[in-house]
Amino acid sequence: AGLVQSYIFIPYKFKQTYFAAVISHFQHYAVMVFTDTCLGAQRLSVFLRHLGFNSICLHGQMSQSQRLGALSGFKAKEKRILVCTDVASRGLDVPSVDLVMNYDIPKNSKDYIHRVGRTARAGRSGRAVTLVTQYDIELFQRIEHFLGKKLEEFGELNEATVKAGHERTLEALRSTELELRERDEDTTGFQVKRKMKQMQSKGGKKFKRN
Repeated sequence: AGLVQSYIFIPYKFKQTYFAAVISHFQHYAVMVFTDTCLGAQRLSVFLRHLGFNSICLHGQMSQSQRLGALSGFKAKEKRILVCTDVASRGLDVPSVDLVMNYDIPKNSKDYIHRVGRTARAGRSGRAVTLVTQYDIELFQRIEHFLGKKLEEFGELNEATVKAGHERTLEALRSTELELRERDEDTTGFQVKRKMKQMQSKGGKKFKRN
C-alpha cells in the first residue's frame, strides 16, 4: 500500500503520444488527469474519446449541475477517466482513484500535493505519473525540492509501442481539432442568431430609414 510517484521525461512534440501510451498501459485503472486550463481539459477529453477511451471532463466553465453530472458518471464507473483542472476539483467529493496523471505540471507545488492526494487513500495503493517536457524542468525541480526527494523515472513503457501509436495519436488530434472547431462554429452561429432576434424584438428601429 502507499503512493508511488514517478515522472516521464519526454519531448514536447510527442507529449500526447506518450500520454495516450500511459493511459493504455493502465487500461483498467480509474484515472484522474490534471490540466492547467479549461480548454486544455476539454480538448484532452475529446482527444481521449477519439482514441476510444471512456472519458469525461470537469472544468470551471461548466455549471454546477454539469460538474455534478460529470462526477456522478465517474463515480458510477460509467467513465473511466476524469480530465479536470485544479479549481474544478476543489471541494468536490471525488472518489479515490487508482492513478493521477499530471498532463500539465502545476505552477504551484502545493497543487501537486492536492492532486496526488486523490489517490492512495485509506490505506490503498495508488500511482501518480507526471509528464515532464523540456519546458517543464524548472517547475518539476521545484516540486522535487518541495517534496524533499527525487521522484523515480517511470520505466514501464515500451518505446517501440509508443512510437507505433504516434500516427494514431496524430489522427485523433486532427479529429479533436475538427470537432472543437465545429462545436465553436455552432456556438458562434447560435449566439449571432440570438443577437439578431434580440435586435428584432426591440423593433429593429436602427435599420429603418427616414
